Amino acid sequence: MPEYLIAFNDEWVPHYTDEELQEKARTVQVLVEEMKDAGVLVVTGGLDDAAPVFSVDASSGTPLFTDGPFVESKEHLGGFAVVDVPDEENARLWAGKIATACGWPQEVRRFRGATKRAWT
Repeated sequence: MPEYLIAFNDEWVPHYTDEELQEKARTVQVLVEEMKDAGVLVVTGGLDDAAPVFSVDASSGTPLFTDGPFVESKEHLGGFAVVDVPDEENARLWAGKIATACGWPQEVRRFRGATKRAWT
């Protein structure tokens, strides 16, 4: 089955109070359990804004590590889920549920080929 990335940009997240974010987290956790039970969830997670970020470039033949995300725009990944579903219709179904549970937009993209089978 094809895998789809369902992700959001940090800039799409409205300003919520701590209490509102805790409620969103509870709602999302219920959805994550639903996705696990349905057998569609491959992996999900949010990125840690407080953790160090680095880049690596091996174009010279030797990996060169540098500090920081060198993003040209303010857009960057805030969190994601990868789902393994039979088709786009099902990807849309789960993306809609995620957007509803989170309360902010999601972007959906299909992976090329059978990604998980490449290393299992």
